[in-house]
Amino acid sequence: MRLDKFDLNLLVAFDVLIEERNVTRAAKRLNLTQSAMSGALRRLREAFSDEILVQQGKKMLPTAAALALAPEISAMVSDLRGLLAKGLSFDPFTSERLFRIVGSDYIAIVLVGPLLERLQQVAPNVRIDIALPQPGVRERLEDGEIDLIISPESFLEGQHPRELLFEERHVVVGWTGNPVLDQPLTREAYESCGHVAASVTSKGTFAENYLREHSDKRRIEVTCAAFGEVAWMLPGTARLALMHERLAKIFAGFLPLRICDLPFELPPMREMMQYHQSRAEDQGIAWLRAQLIEAAAIA
Repeated sequence: MRLDKFDLNLLVAFDVLIEERNVTRAAKRLNLTQSAMSGALRRLREAFSDEILVQQGKKMLPTAAALALAPEISAMVSDLRGLLAKGLSFDPFTSERLFRIVGSDYIAIVLVGPLLERLQQVAPNVRIDIALPQPGVRERLEDGEIDLIISPESFLEGQHPRELLFEERHVVVGWTGNPVLDQPLTREAYESCGHVAASVTSKGTFAENYLREHSDKRRIEVTCAAFGEVAWMLPGTARLALMHERLAKIFAGFLPLRICDLPFELPPMREMMQYHQSRAEDQGIAWLRAQLIEAAAIA
């Protein structure tokens, strides 16, 4: 087949098919219908004069030729993405680009929300899509579906570039009418109270994971599915909660909450940005990272 008649999108399809070894999953990753993915596999077979994937029982296995081609094609796809990103100029004031970010509701509240006020002036048509962490986020980064992952360092995967965004400390938060907070908070008093905790993903949270590894003796009475829900569970109760300091200060501005230092050691959380290595020269991604760092410094 002549190169000028070859659809380069088939290289992306090949890359994902070899990784997934399943037409349905590959179609889902590329946001295609199953019939379209099957059509791509058929055209790949014609182009390479090879079956690419063969059915073995309930599984599909790559042929020896496909396995030999896989590393080269994967590198080509990565290089092409980098070339396209590098070649695109970026003017934030006129750009209508959509940036896709994966981050928790904590990041949306303390960082992205305040950033949007600034972007209204310097990049009025830029759009932001922020999605909660879900299984498969690494694959979505690999496929170019997302531009940035913002996450504690311990949750990042893969060898793609990562950059420190800010460090965050945790504090104890409770209702202003909670008598246990009328005096310096001791570890014993802290552990005697009921607690509200966040359980955001199956991987846990930075603070909860650390406490579980260091003899946590709290009595968890309420569990929330988002960081932003925790503060609402405290007013009028004797419960306490561990919260990110930035988030606690925001909620203390409009809820009757008191903030105290922890009565024990908990290391600062390193909040990172991660992007695909092929986007290292992407002017838009570089601009967005700089905006986020500046917003984090002000918050």
